[in-house]
Amino acid sequence: MQRVDIYKLADEASFNRFHFKVLVWCLLIIVVDGYDLTVTGIALPSIMEQMGVSASTAGFMASSALFGMMFGSMILGGLSDKIGRRWTISICVFLFSVFTVGAGFSSDPLTFGELRFLAGLGIGGVVPIIIAQMTEYSPKKIRSFATTVMYSGYAIGAIVAALLGKLLIANHGWQAVFIAAAAPILLIPFVLDSMPESLPYLIAKRDAVRLRAIACGLQPGIQLDRRIEFTAPAQDRTGVVPVVRLFQDGRGVSTVMFWIAIFTGLFMVHALSTWLTKLMAMSGYSLGSALSFVIAMNVGAMVGAIGGGWLADKLHIKWVLVAMCALGGVFLCMMTVKTSTELLYLVIGAVGACTVGSQILAYVYCGQFYPPAIRSTGIGMAVGVGRSGAILAPPLIGQIVALKLPLEQDFLVIASTGIIAALALAFTGRQNSSTDQGNMNRKSDADAGRPEASF
Repeated sequence: MQRVDIYKLADEASFNRFHFKVLVWCLLIIVVDGYDLTVTGIALPSIMEQMGVSASTAGFMASSALFGMMFGSMILGGLSDKIGRRWTISICVFLFSVFTVGAGFSSDPLTFGELRFLAGLGIGGVVPIIIAQMTEYSPKKIRSFATTVMYSGYAIGAIVAALLGKLLIANHGWQAVFIAAAAPILLIPFVLDSMPESLPYLIAKRDAVRLRAIACGLQPGIQLDRRIEFTAPAQDRTGVVPVVRLFQDGRGVSTVMFWIAIFTGLFMVHALSTWLTKLMAMSGYSLGSALSFVIAMNVGAMVGAIGGGWLADKLHIKWVLVAMCALGGVFLCMMTVKTSTELLYLVIGAVGACTVGSQILAYVYCGQFYPPAIRSTGIGMAVGVGRSGAILAPPLIGQIVALKLPLEQDFLVIASTGIIAALALAFTGRQNSSTDQGNMNRKSDADAGRPEASF
């Protein structure tokens, strides 16, 4: 009987049509997720004017989606390990599409906040699932690069939101950019039909038919016998509750450091995504110009994420991340210096590269750190706990804006979180990825004469 290590096959595969299909689907999901996440910040000045709310109230309105994202990341990220990623992704797309559209029909802050909370469940829930999916199926030699290319779709979604904001808000009102969020519902049938299922889920279900199809996709031309056993790493055999496993095998300190780093990183990212348009408008720029700054930041985010992913595959992902977070704080401080508009665009682009870009790379690092059986749970818990930073950012910065302090102080508060994120990441331990740890466990099993989990 032939035995196939499906994880090793994924690690050693060369990028092909199968990987491209996974990349395209994950990228599309992240694009629409990024749109739904940033649309409130794009429309915030118009929402404040029409509803007659203060900066403090607007901050709480924006944070309602982030509050939902915290629960979505923790609950739906873990749920995908139970019911499969395709169905969980579809649930998330349905949630954030339907309830974002609903928010566009709201006329008061409370209803708006409630609907954005429900949308946030899907927005937050899809992130750990998509990262786990891309990490799992990417070849080892380009894993960081492929995953950051995929997650750069977040910036594409934000750019689309800003462009639609410039085209629609002035003539059709802020509601138009929310109603446009209905389109992704059409993706759900195609996700269920075309997206490959997660490997740990298929192994747990002993689904040899789909595993065989995935093996042929990962390595076209592979010769498979009629009788075949698919093996799994030794760490996937335990029945311990997944959340508990985040603190086992020397992962405890690193797990907490990931939570701190993602907390501060998300604070920084969502403070900017929610308030950059308003802060630049307060600096004297028109709404159109302020939205152009948002586009510049997200173009920089794409460059930072993809460039950071490339560097992470060549160097050490941990130290690339530490440098990016620290530089993000420095560039944010530079935004307080009076300069030409052209140079300001470059600085804002660098801010995007080192803040949003580093946050994307932090998700990739987190995904590589945990073994396959708890990958979605590990990323989901880190992002879920970190979402409290995202929740805190809009109202806290809103309170500071309401005080009408010098704008330099607003940016310095945001910049300080980048330094804290860099310090936390510096204290993460040795990478305990599925590839390295799984290979060690497989070797240990072979030496001890104990069989791997298989069927």
